[in-house]
Parts: sequence; C-alpha cells; structure tokens
Amino acid sequence: MKASFLVGLGVIGIAASATAILHDDRRQAPPMDFSKYVPYSPKADLGDYIVAPPYSNAPELTQRNDVPKGKIYHIVMDSTESKIYPGIIKTAPGKITPYKRNVTVYVPSQYVPGSAAPFLVSQDSMGRGEIPTILDNMIADHRVPAMVAIFIDSGGSDAQGSQRGLEYDTLSPWYAQFIEWEVLPKVSAECHVKFTKDPNARMTMGGSSGGACALTMAWYRPDLYHRVLTYSGTYVNQQWPPDPENLHGAWAYHEYLVPKARRKPLRIWMEVGDNDLRPNDPESTLHNWPYANYRMAQELKKKKYPYQFVWAKEARHVDGGVVRQTLPQALEWVWRGYKAD
Repeated sequence: MKASFLVGLGVIGIAASATAILHDDRRQAPPMDFSKYVPYSPKADLGDYIVAPPYSNAPELTQRNDVPKGKIYHIVMDSTESKIYPGIIKTAPGKITPYKRNVTVYVPSQYVPGSAAPFLVSQDSMGRGEIPTILDNMIADHRVPAMVAIFIDSGGSDAQGSQRGLEYDTLSPWYAQFIEWEVLPKVSAECHVKFTKDPNARMTMGGSSGGACALTMAWYRPDLYHRVLTYSGTYVNQQWPPDPENLHGAWAYHEYLVPKARRKPLRIWMEVGDNDLRPNDPESTLHNWPYANYRMAQELKKKKYPYQFVWAKEARHVDGGVVRQTLPQALEWVWRGYKAD
C-alpha cells in the first residue's frame, strides 16, 4: 500500500514495508519526552526544539529585486550510461529496466568561473522551486556561501524492489559514489562549474527516504560530505534486499550505528512531525517515523554531535508548511562555521 503527499517542495511517495513486523493495535507507541524542548527561534543553537502552527512562509522565499539571480540548468541522465544504477523495477525483479532522471542545477551569479564551488545535493529534487530564490537572497546577504545547488530526481518508484528504494534506503556508500563518479562530472561539463573536494563545503539534504539517503551519503563517505539536512527522515526499516550486517536498514542508525561508532565530523539538522507516518506504531514494527527521528536526536546528543532537531506539532510527513517556514534558517545553521579555503 502506498500513500503520496504533496509537500510544496515536491511529491514524495512512501510505501509501507511488506516485510515489517505486523502492527498489533493492542500495543502502544513508545513514550517520548518533550518537556525540555524549547520553541525554535532564529537564535537557536545546538539541541532540541519545537515549532507549532500556524505555519507561514519564511521571508527568504519571496523574490527580491535588489539581489542578483542565479542561473538554472536542466539535465537528463540516461541509466544506460550508468555503471552503478542501470535500473530495476518492482514488476520485473532481476531484470535491468532503463530509466531517465532529471537533474536541475542552480549556479549563483556570484560563481567565479574556474573556482571550486561549495554545493548541496538535494534528493528527490526537494526544494527545486524554492531554494534558488532562498539562495539568491541569502547569498546576497552573506548568510550562506555562494554555493551551487544540484536537485536530482530518484530513479523512480518507491520502497522495496524499486530504483528509488535501492538508491535511498540502502545503507552503503554506493549512492554517494554515484553522485561523485557520474552526476558531478556531468553537471560540471554541462553547467561549466567546478566543484570543491572539501567535505566541509559539501551538503546533502532530502525528505523521507531522501533524508535517510542524505545521512547515508555523509555517514559512509565523511571524506565527501560533512553537512546534512533532513525532513521526516526514513530512519526505519525500508532497506531491500536485506543486508545480513544491517538487518534493520536505516533503523540501525539510532539502534547501534550512531551509538557504537566513533563520532564522525558531521553537522546534522533534522525535523519530524507529530502526525508523521505511523506515529502510533509500537517500536517492534521498526516503522514509526516520529519515534525513529526522536531516537536519532537522542543518540546524536549522547555522542555530542553538532545537531538541531525540530519537532513540528500538528505536522505531517515532509509537511510543506513546516518546510517553507524553517528551511532558510535550517540552511543557515547547517552552513554555520563554514570558511572557504
């Protein structure tokens, strides 16, 4: 069964796991304590926060006449040219099924040709319509670096057996390698930009499984990415095919990966809504989105990661109102402390 949610920054589909432990209505969702959470404000630093309705667009989403505008490029990638993701589909397991994916690229007007630019990679092309305006405004105001933004579609479909599920829900370095070996060179050639190799000047972001993917890129390749931003991250068990070393998929991040690993050089911003996917599921299902994100924040705090976690009241999965209100501030926080070499 699949549900789709229009979130203002893109359409993201989520499928319930066919292999998840069956839900038992007699069991309760795990308790969560928000007594020490404080309202999210422009001066917020590390820690846990709450936002509440009514939600409204941040002013940075409004186009301004007094700032220079970046240039937008459109690219189509053909899977027949990919050595990493030639294509799979649920209806024909084991058969290579070609596909095409769209990539949209924002290059700021301040980009100096030949220089190595900071950049962000957005899964599911999240924010493709809004982030260029946000960056026009915030770059001009010197609140974030003059970065390139790469908005990349998934390979299609959703969850187990799909190309998107393979790319986003799998815990491995392969998607980061795909971006490094196949996407960045193509963008560089077609958009006439050069990308920095400095992981501190590289950011990943996404919503839902795209958010889990963003963390996976940095977790498995911290030599490539240090900055992560996620909305309604799918830190649940969606991985397929099962991995004997990580049987619980992205649930493993807060279950044992973050707790047991030495702290990595990552800076992480996260959000989830209290009406997000499967909020009443018991822990045993490994599919309660609010609880998974809550646990992630707890484990990041224990390991002393620089993180912000925002709990959004009355908000749904990758809630468009929350995204449009919080994204500029989230971007600014994620890039805080950045200094070009």
